[in-house]
Amino acid sequence: MTKHDPILAAAQRARAAIPDDSAMLRAAADLAREFSVADPRIFWSDMLASALVGWGAMAGAILVDNVAVAVGCAIVAMLALYRAASFIHELTHYRKGALPGFRGAWNLIVGLPLMIPSFMYEGVHTQHHARTRYGTSEDPEYLPLALMKPWSLPLFIVVAALAPVGLILRFGVLTPLSLLIPPLRARVVAEFSALSINPAYRRRAPEGEFARMWAWQEAGACLVALALIGSVFAFGWKPLLVYMGIHAAMTVINQLRTLVAHLWENEGEAMTVTAQYLDSVNVPPPGTLPALWAPVGLRYHALHHLLPSVPYHALGKAHARLMETLDAESPYRKGNYAGMMPLVGKIARSTMGR
Repeated sequence: MTKHDPILAAAQRARAAIPDDSAMLRAAADLAREFSVADPRIFWSDMLASALVGWGAMAGAILVDNVAVAVGCAIVAMLALYRAASFIHELTHYRKGALPGFRGAWNLIVGLPLMIPSFMYEGVHTQHHARTRYGTSEDPEYLPLALMKPWSLPLFIVVAALAPVGLILRFGVLTPLSLLIPPLRARVVAEFSALSINPAYRRRAPEGEFARMWAWQEAGACLVALALIGSVFAFGWKPLLVYMGIHAAMTVINQLRTLVAHLWENEGEAMTVTAQYLDSVNVPPPGTLPALWAPVGLRYHALHHLLPSVPYHALGKAHARLMETLDAESPYRKGNYAGMMPLVGKIARSTMGR
Protein backbone atom coordinates (compact mmCIF):
# COMPACT_ATOMS: atom_id res chain seq x y z
CA MET A 1 0.00 0.00 0.00
CA THR A 2 1.18 3.50 -0.74
CA LYS A 3 -0.14 6.38 1.29
CA HIS A 4 -0.69 8.60 -1.78
CA ASP A 5 -3.11 6.10 -3.36
CA PRO A 6 -6.56 7.47 -2.39
CA ILE A 7 -8.46 4.27 -3.28
CA LEU A 8 -6.24 2.03 -1.17
CA ALA A 9 -6.19 4.59 1.62
CA ALA A 10 -10.00 4.67 1.66
CA ALA A 11 -10.15 0.86 1.76
CA GLN A 12 -7.72 0.89 4.67
CA ARG A 13 -9.85 3.36 6.61
CA ALA A 14 -12.94 1.23 5.94
CA ARG A 15 -11.25 -1.90 7.33
CA ALA A 16 -10.05 -0.06 10.41
CA ALA A 17 -13.52 1.38 11.06
CA ILE A 18 -15.48 -1.90 10.90
CA PRO A 19 -18.32 -1.37 13.40
CA ASP A 20 -18.00 -3.20 16.69
CA ASP A 21 -20.22 -6.26 17.01
CA SER A 22 -22.06 -5.77 20.27
CA ALA A 23 -23.16 -9.42 20.64
CA MET A 24 -19.61 -10.71 20.32
CA LEU A 25 -18.15 -8.12 22.69
CA ARG A 26 -20.92 -8.68 25.25
CA ALA A 27 -20.39 -12.46 25.18
CA ALA A 28 -16.63 -11.95 25.50
CA ALA A 29 -17.09 -9.67 28.51
CA ASP A 30 -19.23 -12.30 30.23
CA LEU A 31 -16.57 -14.96 29.63
CA ALA A 32 -13.82 -12.67 30.89
CA ARG A 33 -15.57 -12.53 34.25
CA GLU A 34 -16.11 -16.30 34.32
CA PHE A 35 -12.66 -17.49 33.23
CA SER A 36 -10.28 -14.79 34.50
CA VAL A 37 -8.72 -16.78 37.37
CA ALA A 38 -5.37 -18.44 36.71
CA ASP A 39 -4.90 -21.95 38.11
CA PRO A 40 -1.49 -22.11 39.85
CA ARG A 41 -1.36 -25.90 39.58
CA ILE A 42 -1.58 -25.76 35.79
CA PHE A 43 0.88 -22.89 35.45
CA TRP A 44 3.54 -24.36 37.71
CA SER A 45 3.32 -27.97 36.52
CA ASP A 46 3.27 -27.00 32.83
CA MET A 47 6.16 -24.55 33.06
CA LEU A 48 8.36 -26.77 35.25
CA ALA A 49 7.73 -29.90 33.19
CA SER A 50 8.44 -28.07 29.93
CA ALA A 51 11.67 -26.60 31.30
CA LEU A 52 12.81 -29.92 32.78
CA VAL A 53 12.23 -31.78 29.53
CA GLY A 54 13.80 -28.98 27.49
CA TRP A 55 17.02 -28.59 29.47
CA GLY A 56 17.35 -32.36 29.90
CA ALA A 57 16.96 -32.92 26.17
CA MET A 58 19.49 -30.18 25.43
CA ALA A 59 21.97 -31.90 27.74
CA GLY A 60 21.34 -35.10 25.78
CA ALA A 61 21.94 -33.31 22.48
CA ILE A 62 25.29 -32.08 23.79
CA LEU A 63 26.47 -35.27 25.49
CA VAL A 64 25.20 -38.05 23.18
CA ASP A 65 27.57 -39.10 20.40
CA ASN A 66 24.99 -40.83 18.21
CA VAL A 67 23.98 -38.22 15.63
CA ALA A 68 20.39 -39.42 15.16
CA VAL A 69 19.75 -39.53 18.91
CA ALA A 70 21.38 -36.12 19.38
CA VAL A 71 19.20 -34.60 16.66
CA GLY A 72 16.12 -36.14 18.25
CA CYS A 73 17.11 -34.69 21.62
CA ALA A 74 17.63 -31.29 20.00
CA ILE A 75 14.14 -31.33 18.46
CA VAL A 76 12.56 -32.28 21.79
CA ALA A 77 14.60 -29.57 23.53
CA MET A 78 13.52 -26.96 21.02
CA LEU A 79 9.81 -27.76 21.34
CA ALA A 80 9.86 -28.04 25.13
CA LEU A 81 11.89 -24.87 25.68
CA TYR A 82 9.72 -23.03 23.18
CA ARG A 83 6.69 -23.97 25.25
CA ALA A 84 8.44 -22.95 28.47
CA ALA A 85 9.57 -19.66 26.95
CA SER A 86 6.03 -18.89 25.76
CA PHE A 87 5.00 -18.31 29.38
CA ILE A 88 6.61 -14.88 29.05
CA HIS A 89 3.37 -13.91 27.33
CA GLU A 90 1.29 -15.00 30.31
CA LEU A 91 3.54 -13.05 32.69
CA THR A 92 2.49 -9.81 31.03
CA HIS A 93 -1.21 -10.42 31.63
CA TYR A 94 -1.86 -12.14 34.96
CA ARG A 95 -2.88 -9.98 37.86
CA LYS A 96 -0.32 -9.01 40.48
CA GLY A 97 -0.37 -11.53 43.30
CA ALA A 98 -2.23 -14.17 41.27
CA LEU A 99 0.76 -16.52 41.03
CA PRO A 100 3.21 -15.76 43.85
CA GLY A 101 6.81 -16.51 42.92
CA PHE A 102 6.03 -17.56 39.35
CA ARG A 103 7.69 -14.60 37.63
CA GLY A 104 10.93 -15.02 39.56
CA ALA A 105 10.99 -18.80 39.07
CA TRP A 106 10.31 -18.48 35.34
CA ASN A 107 13.13 -15.99 34.95
CA LEU A 108 15.61 -18.14 36.85
CA ILE A 109 14.66 -21.40 35.11
CA VAL A 110 13.82 -20.20 31.60
CA GLY A 111 14.14 -16.48 30.95
CA LEU A 112 17.69 -15.84 32.09
CA PRO A 113 19.22 -19.06 30.66
CA LEU A 114 17.65 -18.19 27.29
CA MET A 115 18.58 -14.49 27.67
CA ILE A 116 14.94 -13.41 27.33
CA PRO A 117 14.26 -11.99 30.81
CA SER A 118 10.68 -10.92 31.34
CA PHE A 119 11.50 -7.21 31.45
CA MET A 120 12.05 -7.45 27.68
CA TYR A 121 8.32 -8.14 27.25
CA GLU A 122 6.60 -6.72 30.32
CA GLY A 123 5.48 -3.18 29.74
CA VAL A 124 5.87 -3.73 26.00
CA HIS A 125 3.31 -6.34 25.07
CA THR A 126 0.46 -4.56 26.87
CA GLN A 127 0.93 -1.63 24.48
CA HIS A 128 -0.01 -4.01 21.66
CA HIS A 129 -3.37 -4.46 23.39
CA ALA A 130 -4.02 -0.74 23.91
CA ARG A 131 -7.21 0.17 22.10
CA THR A 132 -5.76 3.19 20.29
CA ARG A 133 -2.27 1.76 19.66
CA TYR A 134 -2.98 -1.55 17.97
CA GLY A 135 -1.79 -1.53 14.37
CA THR A 136 -0.41 2.00 14.57
CA SER A 137 3.18 3.22 14.46
CA GLU A 138 3.15 3.20 18.29
CA ASP A 139 2.43 -0.54 18.45
CA PRO A 140 5.72 -2.36 19.26
CA GLU A 141 4.38 -5.65 17.91
CA TYR A 142 2.88 -4.63 14.59
CA LEU A 143 4.13 -4.17 11.06
CA PRO A 144 1.88 -4.02 7.97
CA LEU A 145 3.60 -7.11 6.58
CA ALA A 146 0.79 -7.91 4.13
CA LEU A 147 1.26 -4.45 2.62
CA MET A 148 5.04 -4.62 2.30
CA LYS A 149 7.33 -5.93 -0.44
CA PRO A 150 7.54 -9.74 -1.03
CA TRP A 151 11.13 -9.91 0.21
CA SER A 152 10.05 -8.60 3.62
CA LEU A 153 8.55 -11.97 4.62
CA PRO A 154 11.66 -14.15 4.21
CA LEU A 155 13.74 -11.39 5.79
CA PHE A 156 11.33 -11.34 8.74
CA ILE A 157 12.02 -15.06 9.31
CA VAL A 158 15.76 -15.07 8.59
CA VAL A 159 16.42 -12.29 11.11
CA ALA A 160 14.93 -14.48 13.84
CA ALA A 161 17.62 -17.12 13.27
CA LEU A 162 20.21 -14.57 14.42
CA ALA A 163 18.46 -14.02 17.77
CA PRO A 164 20.94 -15.98 19.96
CA VAL A 165 23.87 -14.05 18.48
CA GLY A 166 22.04 -10.77 19.00
CA LEU A 167 21.15 -11.65 22.60
CA ILE A 168 24.74 -12.58 23.46
CA LEU A 169 25.89 -9.25 22.03
CA ARG A 170 23.06 -7.39 23.81
CA PHE A 171 23.75 -8.79 27.27
CA GLY A 172 27.38 -9.92 27.07
CA VAL A 173 28.77 -6.83 25.34
CA LEU A 174 26.34 -3.91 25.35
CA THR A 175 25.19 -4.31 28.96
CA PRO A 176 28.65 -3.93 30.57
CA LEU A 177 29.75 -1.28 28.06
CA SER A 178 26.58 0.76 28.53
CA LEU A 179 27.14 0.92 32.28
CA LEU A 180 30.39 2.74 31.52
CA ILE A 181 29.08 4.93 28.69
CA PRO A 182 25.85 6.82 29.61
CA PRO A 183 24.89 7.80 26.01
CA LEU A 184 25.18 4.15 24.99
CA ARG A 185 23.07 3.15 27.98
CA ALA A 186 20.26 5.45 26.87
CA ARG A 187 20.30 3.90 23.42
CA VAL A 188 20.42 0.32 24.75
CA VAL A 189 17.38 0.97 26.92
CA ALA A 190 15.44 2.68 24.13
CA GLU A 191 16.33 0.46 21.17
CA PHE A 192 17.61 -2.91 22.42
CA SER A 193 15.49 -3.73 25.46
CA ALA A 194 12.20 -4.95 23.99
CA LEU A 195 11.02 -8.11 22.26
CA SER A 196 9.31 -6.12 19.53
CA ILE A 197 9.10 -6.26 15.74
CA ASN A 198 8.49 -2.57 15.03
CA PRO A 199 11.94 -1.05 14.32
CA ALA A 200 10.60 2.44 15.04
CA TYR A 201 9.57 1.54 18.59
CA ARG A 202 11.52 3.28 21.35
CA ARG A 203 11.21 2.25 24.99
CA ARG A 204 11.13 4.56 27.99
CA ALA A 205 13.61 4.13 30.84
CA PRO A 206 12.15 2.04 33.70
CA GLU A 207 11.18 3.54 37.02
CA GLY A 208 10.56 2.43 40.61
CA GLU A 209 9.96 -1.24 41.36
CA PHE A 210 10.10 -2.17 37.68
CA ALA A 211 13.55 -0.58 37.38
CA ARG A 212 14.82 -2.73 40.25
CA MET A 213 13.37 -5.86 38.65
CA TRP A 214 14.92 -4.87 35.32
CA ALA A 215 18.32 -4.42 36.99
CA TRP A 216 18.58 -7.90 38.52
CA GLN A 217 17.20 -9.58 35.42
CA GLU A 218 19.63 -7.74 33.14
CA ALA A 219 22.51 -8.60 35.46
CA GLY A 220 21.52 -12.27 35.38
CA ALA A 221 21.23 -12.33 31.59
CA CYS A 222 24.62 -10.62 31.35
CA LEU A 223 26.20 -13.36 33.47
CA VAL A 224 24.60 -16.02 31.27
CA ALA A 225 25.89 -14.36 28.09
CA LEU A 226 29.40 -14.09 29.52
CA ALA A 227 29.24 -17.73 30.67
CA LEU A 228 28.23 -18.81 27.16
CA ILE A 229 31.19 -16.96 25.69
CA GLY A 230 33.51 -18.44 28.34
CA SER A 231 32.17 -21.96 27.76
CA VAL A 232 34.11 -22.14 24.50
CA PHE A 233 37.38 -22.00 26.43
CA ALA A 234 36.27 -24.53 29.03
CA PHE A 235 34.30 -27.05 26.94
CA GLY A 236 34.99 -26.29 23.29
CA TRP A 237 32.50 -25.13 20.67
CA LYS A 238 29.99 -27.99 20.73
CA PRO A 239 27.91 -26.99 23.80
CA LEU A 240 27.61 -23.38 22.61
CA LEU A 241 26.74 -24.36 19.03
CA VAL A 242 24.09 -26.85 20.18
CA TYR A 243 22.59 -24.25 22.52
CA MET A 244 22.57 -21.61 19.78
CA GLY A 245 21.13 -24.02 17.21
CA ILE A 246 18.25 -25.00 19.50
CA HIS A 247 17.69 -21.37 20.48
CA ALA A 248 17.69 -20.24 16.84
CA ALA A 249 15.25 -22.96 15.76
CA MET A 250 12.96 -22.09 18.65
CA THR A 251 13.02 -18.42 17.70
CA VAL A 252 12.36 -19.12 14.02
CA ILE A 253 9.26 -21.16 14.89
CA ASN A 254 8.08 -18.35 17.13
CA GLN A 255 8.64 -15.88 14.31
CA LEU A 256 6.61 -18.06 11.96
CA ARG A 257 3.88 -18.14 14.60
CA THR A 258 4.10 -14.36 14.87
CA LEU A 259 3.80 -14.10 11.09
CA VAL A 260 0.43 -15.86 11.19
CA ALA A 261 -0.81 -14.33 14.47
CA HIS A 262 -2.34 -11.44 12.49
CA LEU A 263 -3.28 -10.65 8.91
CA TRP A 264 -1.11 -7.50 9.12
CA GLU A 265 -3.45 -5.48 6.90
CA ASN A 266 -3.49 -2.25 8.90
CA GLU A 267 -1.21 0.67 8.12
CA GLY A 268 -1.48 3.15 10.92
CA GLU A 269 -5.20 3.73 11.39
CA ALA A 270 -6.70 3.29 14.87
CA MET A 271 -9.03 0.28 14.72
CA THR A 272 -12.26 -0.76 16.41
CA VAL A 273 -12.07 -3.80 18.70
CA THR A 274 -13.91 -5.91 16.13
CA ALA A 275 -11.53 -4.76 13.39
CA GLN A 276 -8.59 -5.72 15.62
CA TYR A 277 -10.16 -9.13 16.16
CA LEU A 278 -10.65 -9.69 12.42
CA ASP A 279 -7.03 -8.70 11.81
CA SER A 280 -5.99 -11.43 14.28
CA VAL A 281 -5.98 -15.21 14.03
CA ASN A 282 -7.31 -18.26 15.88
CA VAL A 283 -6.14 -21.72 14.82
CA PRO A 284 -8.51 -23.86 16.91
CA PRO A 285 -9.01 -27.64 16.97
CA PRO A 286 -9.41 -30.05 15.25
CA GLY A 287 -5.90 -29.18 14.02
CA THR A 288 -3.21 -30.70 16.26
CA LEU A 289 0.04 -29.13 14.98
CA PRO A 290 -0.83 -25.66 16.34
CA ALA A 291 -0.45 -27.11 19.83
CA LEU A 292 3.28 -27.38 19.01
CA TRP A 293 3.93 -24.17 17.05
CA ALA A 294 1.43 -22.01 18.98
CA PRO A 295 1.63 -23.41 22.55
CA VAL A 296 0.35 -22.00 25.83
CA GLY A 297 -2.87 -20.66 24.34
CA LEU A 298 -1.21 -18.82 21.44
CA ARG A 299 -3.37 -20.73 18.97
CA TYR A 300 -6.24 -18.53 20.21
CA HIS A 301 -4.51 -15.25 19.46
CA ALA A 302 -7.57 -13.46 18.09
CA LEU A 303 -9.64 -14.58 21.08
CA HIS A 304 -6.84 -13.38 23.34
CA HIS A 305 -7.32 -9.89 21.90
CA LEU A 306 -10.93 -10.07 23.05
CA LEU A 307 -10.05 -11.65 26.41
CA PRO A 308 -6.52 -10.52 27.36
CA SER A 309 -7.14 -11.21 31.06
CA VAL A 310 -8.16 -14.85 30.56
CA PRO A 311 -5.30 -17.33 31.28
CA TYR A 312 -4.14 -19.64 28.53
CA HIS A 313 -5.64 -22.79 30.04
CA ALA A 314 -9.18 -21.36 29.81
CA LEU A 315 -9.07 -20.08 26.23
CA GLY A 316 -10.13 -23.39 24.71
CA LYS A 317 -13.26 -23.46 26.88
CA ALA A 318 -14.01 -19.82 26.10
CA HIS A 319 -13.63 -20.48 22.37
CA ALA A 320 -16.00 -23.46 22.51
CA ARG A 321 -18.55 -21.39 24.43
CA LEU A 322 -18.44 -18.56 21.91
CA MET A 323 -18.82 -20.96 19.00
CA GLU A 324 -21.91 -22.40 20.69
CA THR A 325 -23.57 -19.16 21.69
CA LEU A 326 -22.84 -16.79 18.79
CA ASP A 327 -24.82 -17.18 15.58
CA ALA A 328 -23.38 -18.33 12.27
CA GLU A 329 -23.07 -14.75 10.99
CA SER A 330 -21.00 -13.55 13.93
CA PRO A 331 -17.63 -12.01 13.02
CA TYR A 332 -16.14 -14.30 15.66
CA ARG A 333 -16.19 -17.19 13.19
CA LYS A 334 -14.25 -15.15 10.63
CA GLY A 335 -11.22 -15.10 12.90
CA ASN A 336 -10.77 -18.90 12.79
CA TYR A 337 -8.32 -20.50 10.34
CA ALA A 338 -7.25 -24.06 9.55
CA GLY A 339 -3.47 -23.87 9.92
CA MET A 340 -0.19 -22.08 9.33
CA MET A 341 0.46 -22.65 5.63
CA PRO A 342 -2.85 -21.23 4.31
CA LEU A 343 -2.18 -18.10 6.36
CA VAL A 344 1.40 -17.78 5.12
CA GLY A 345 0.07 -18.14 1.58
CA LYS A 346 -2.59 -15.49 2.16
CA ILE A 347 -0.09 -12.98 3.52
CA ALA A 348 2.46 -13.80 0.78
CA ARG A 349 -0.14 -13.25 -1.95
CA SER A 350 -1.00 -9.89 -0.42
CA THR A 351 2.61 -8.77 -0.86
CA MET A 352 2.92 -9.85 -4.50
CA GLY A 353 1.43 -6.69 -5.94
CA ARG A 354 3.63 -4.38 -3.87
